[in-house]
Amino acid sequence: MIQLQDLPPDALAALLHFYADAGVDVLMEDEPVDRFAEFAAERQARGMAMQAQRAAAAPQATGQPQRGERGAAPQRPAPAGAQPIPLPDQEAVAEARRVAAAAMTLEDLRGAIDAFDHCGLKRGARSTILAGGECHTGIMVVGAIPGSDEDAGGTAFAGRSGALFDRMLSSIGLTREKVAAVTALPWRPPGNRQPTQAEMDICRPFVERQIALCNPRIVLVLGNFAARYLIDPNASIQLIRGEWKRLQVEDRAIPALPSLHPDDLLRAPASKRLAWQDLLAFRQKLDELGLG
Repeated sequence: MIQLQDLPPDALAALLHFYADAGVDVLMEDEPVDRFAEFAAERQARGMAMQAQRAAAAPQATGQPQRGERGAAPQRPAPAGAQPIPLPDQEAVAEARRVAAAAMTLEDLRGAIDAFDHCGLKRGARSTILAGGECHTGIMVVGAIPGSDEDAGGTAFAGRSGALFDRMLSSIGLTREKVAAVTALPWRPPGNRQPTQAEMDICRPFVERQIALCNPRIVLVLGNFAARYLIDPNASIQLIRGEWKRLQVEDRAIPALPSLHPDDLLRAPASKRLAWQDLLAFRQKLDELGLG
């Protein structure tokens, strides 16, 4: 039996392309992994990190050990390539807010997110997805959680969903280049699972800062997740689609129209009639604002 390590690089690349074309996007281990034990170890590491921070912050009366006490062990540098110790969730949220607020441009924000290692979603994703298209036309579209196509391509609205998204824009006289398009989260959850509340809280400052930096005058919010994440956590897209809302970002309240995501329309083509009504309402507002 041929082992993977025996394959030449071109054959290995062809095999990986075959798996990707077949829809394989999650790698399985050869042996079972105890995720509960991993979680316990991560929680213990967080506790140790908090203890270390408290110890470092505590004032030292003297640099000399007291009688009967052993001197502190010398500090050893972390080995090269060591994984960063994850912060507790609330500290990770605070750090995300801090680095997001410090970014004055989208390029600054990309650098800050690339250096941010306190969200587990990042470790399992191929790409970091930030706003694409033209950021300063006054028009922004926020989509759902990144899927496998977005993760593979590194852009919002990719694959079949992206092709339909382009047609939706074209139907009201827009192109992808005329809008700033972004996903609600910068990273795809592994296996397309739903993100945890902690993961959503950590990622929220990043999408809000992107909206603030693009400074849109109008936002199209597509899909149930984005509508709940940014507008109303108790909302259903089927109930609030087509109703103008206020998207509160920093000190601004931006007109926002929730509507159906292209993925929703691919699953239920009969809903295209509703999406068309929403797009017409969006086009009318664009004309009122002198945009697009």
